Amino acid sequence: MQTSISRVFINGNSQAVRIPREFRLDAQRVEIHRNADGDLVLHPVATDRGAALLQALNAFDDEFADLLQADQRMQPPMQDRESL
Repeated sequence: MQTSISRVFINGNSQAVRIPREFRLDAQRVEIHRNADGDLVLHPVATDRGAALLQALNAFDDEFADLLQADQRMQPPMQDRESL
């Protein structure tokens, strides 16, 4: 595993890290989190992230949609409650 040391600096009100050339990311945005060991982990966020969701939703067939609608029709009637 390749490692490198880089510098940390302040950019406006944010802390920034210079990413060396060998670690450049092919992304405009990253997802960042801290793991259990305290390390910061960066994951590139795909620009077509919404396209993957739409593709997944298109994978559902008409039978699935019919089952959802049938389930909604089987809901119990609304309860009468006094207002708050």
